[in-house]
Amino acid sequence: MFRKMVKGALVRQKSKFIMIAFTVALGISLATAMLNVMFDVGDKVNQELKAYGANMNIVPRGSSLLSDLYEVDENYDIQAGAEKFLKEEDLPKIKMIFWANNIVDFTPYLQIQVKIGQEKADLVGTWFEKNFKLPTGDEFSTGILPLKPWWDIDGQPGDDEILNKVMVGKELAEHFNLKPGDSFTVVTDRGERSLTVGSVFQSGGREDEQIYAPLQLVQNISGKEGLVQRVEVSALTTPENELARRAAQDPNSLSSLERDAWYCTAYISAIAYQIEEVIPEARVKAVWQVADSEGSILQKTQLLMLLLTFLILLCSALAISNLITASVMERSAEIGLMKAMGAGNISITLLILYEILIIAFSGGAIGYCAGIGFAQLIGHTVFASAVAVKGIVIPLIIILIMIITFLGSLPAIRILLSLRPSEVLHG
Repeated sequence: MFRKMVKGALVRQKSKFIMIAFTVALGISLATAMLNVMFDVGDKVNQELKAYGANMNIVPRGSSLLSDLYEVDENYDIQAGAEKFLKEEDLPKIKMIFWANNIVDFTPYLQIQVKIGQEKADLVGTWFEKNFKLPTGDEFSTGILPLKPWWDIDGQPGDDEILNKVMVGKELAEHFNLKPGDSFTVVTDRGERSLTVGSVFQSGGREDEQIYAPLQLVQNISGKEGLVQRVEVSALTTPENELARRAAQDPNSLSSLERDAWYCTAYISAIAYQIEEVIPEARVKAVWQVADSEGSILQKTQLLMLLLTFLILLCSALAISNLITASVMERSAEIGLMKAMGAGNISITLLILYEILIIAFSGGAIGYCAGIGFAQLIGHTVFASAVAVKGIVIPLIIILIMIITFLGSLPAIRILLSLRPSEVLHG
């Protein structure tokens, strides 16, 4: 009998139920898209914020610096830390920490001073785009070109395999009247070396006054084979909180549970600590200007996603409320007859809710599938990459369907409970 009543109601009021299903599908599709993007937006935003540059620097432990490298990188004089070095062979260990997948890019530097004619210039050795195999068997590509994608390059980017081809900063190139294809000679204490300008680049920073060459070339010229002076690292991180700030001051001050929570979260302080564990002779510290910007923007983006999801669901609940109320008003005679025959308010309410939930979950299933498509559209349009489908969204969507259905049904249930059989049946 119960099933026949439900089936009959669905058939008689199919137009209204289709509208309810459509409303639920629309709201759930947008909520699904927003939630999937919100859960995946951390990596996407951090990838976009790579334009800010590296958010960590690695130098030899005990280096004597004239200024704080990590806080004022632009004024850092690399020669001040030239007494100590890191081993190039140790750098792949950066990708062997617990949060290895969060290390997006890194590149080493070895800087020496050379003469071009009678004038001095900085020659910086680095990886342009180096591919290497990790001990785990995975392959990884990194270097200064992926680390600094905002560089405006005129000519052919540097190549780690072509040692004599270099990239010249725009200001230096203009000063010496160099352009792509030109050759020039640099003089060091160990002799002369002829170099070719592969490209001229503009960074908007002090790099525009420098020459960038393959790391191996500078190591050979300076006699520092296998050594580097510092490493810049770009890592995807979680915004810092009180626990992370305490750990950054002294990890040993944390309790066992706090330490585990900090160590297993991608805080920039935790990643820096783990790098120091695998390279004990290194000192790692965050570039807080970049780290704070990433955290602030990420939090605001996620808050925006949550607000949009809330407003979408609120609008859906209001629309469903109007449709269900209209449906109950049309069925007032039927409901009055059921009450006259002995049906209680609870039984009738459960019947209405059962009907609505069937329609809501049908619309929700369609909306979820459409929402996955919307999420991919947002990902490719905004971030130029796919959005990962998060399994946690499915139970959240089920809960949201039940919430908006219940909230949308409240006005109708209130009307249903107030109906009196005598008044309804007598018109």
